[in-house]
Amino acid sequence: MMTLWIVIVIVAVLAIWLMAAYNGLVTTRQRTQEAYADIDVQLKRRYDLIPNLVSTVQGYAAHEKTVFEDVTKARSAAMQASGNDQKAVAENQLSQTLKSLFAVAENYPDLKANQNFLSLQDELTDTEDKIQAARRFYNGMVRDLNTRIQVFPNNMFAGMFGFTKMDFFGNDLTDAEKQPVQVKF
Repeated sequence: MMTLWIVIVIVAVLAIWLMAAYNGLVTTRQRTQEAYADIDVQLKRRYDLIPNLVSTVQGYAAHEKTVFEDVTKARSAAMQASGNDQKAVAENQLSQTLKSLFAVAENYPDLKANQNFLSLQDELTDTEDKIQAARRFYNGMVRDLNTRIQVFPNNMFAGMFGFTKMDFFGNDLTDAEKQPVQVKF
């Protein structure tokens, strides 16, 4: 009879531990998905600001057509990207083209003094900071999820319950994308 109680206690402890581990993985996965959604919110804000910024700069620098086209194309590509890898590459390309746009703006003193431009630039800078913070938070959550999936003993059952490793946002930058933007006039 004592052996039966020992077996019941061991099974109960294992069941409680399994439930706690499973719930911890679910919670971490949900937080990771929420963090990714937070990135999307900030990216949407940036997408909404870009046309206003481009039209403001266009009024001053009409002959810089290629820069405006590049920003528009990069914004379009970023909005249409799907999947973490494709989205990260497209967003990094958009960031690079925005740097080119700001470099063009530096050559126009009247534009730099324009209140509308300054306001849009501040908003975009603030948005970029929020995007970076959201990416860091997301990547931290991905790190936590991937760690929980890989550590023993979670690794023995995580795959059975459909938990898979997730990719970091922006982990696949090419060497060219890591270089500073070169603007030539």
